[in-house]
Amino acid sequence: MRPSKRKPDELRRVSIERAVSVHAEGSCLIKFGNTQVLCMASLEERVPPWLKGQGRGWVTAEYGMLPRATRERTRREVTTGHPSGRTQEIQRLIGRSLRAVIDLPKLGEKQISVDCDVIQADGGTRTAAITGAWVALHDCIAWMRARDMVKDGVLRDQVAAVSAGLYAGDAVLDLDYAEDSEADADANFVMTGSGGIVEVQGTAETTPFSQEAFDQLMGLARKGIGELLALQKLTVA
Repeated sequence: MRPSKRKPDELRRVSIERAVSVHAEGSCLIKFGNTQVLCMASLEERVPPWLKGQGRGWVTAEYGMLPRATRERTRREVTTGHPSGRTQEIQRLIGRSLRAVIDLPKLGEKQISVDCDVIQADGGTRTAAITGAWVALHDCIAWMRARDMVKDGVLRDQVAAVSAGLYAGDAVLDLDYAEDSEADADANFVMTGSGGIVEVQGTAETTPFSQEAFDQLMGLARKGIGELLALQKLTVA
């Protein structure tokens, strides 16, 4: 029995609230159970120096956690002078995931920066951030299209992410903190609406897991991401 009493292939309750910021061109608050992430997409009339003059844009992301997003207060990373290795790894993952479904030449020489701030953490913050970041990105591009700044086709597909792992000998979907901290193995899956795999991050915590177990996790992830994609589509309809 899972601590949350969910079935092995059951997501936590997921909700997405759009337009939560009066300033950002695109924004949403996404909740995966008790995990809550605020995602805001900002249009910037610039590109990184190494892209200047190439006629294409860029999409990037930043990720952070509020001090009391966790059970015990954590210091703001700004007080240490630099982001942690975990933070850098997650924000690069979010950026790669979003760029996988963007036609950068059609964006033009503009940059969209998506900020993902964890308000409350209970496992799966990176997967929630990716799923919510797509909604914020979608609305930012819709804002641009309404002002004739871009044409159709900039956003080529959806992208969403979910975790799956081996907990108490069973393959389970969408691990919360209680499961993640005790899992024998856990993996994060990022996939597109057309079924393409953007990235898979998997780790065995105790002993290596088999190909059969990985296939089980992949099957769970595909099911879960299918449900998240449907929710994204409903949210932006």
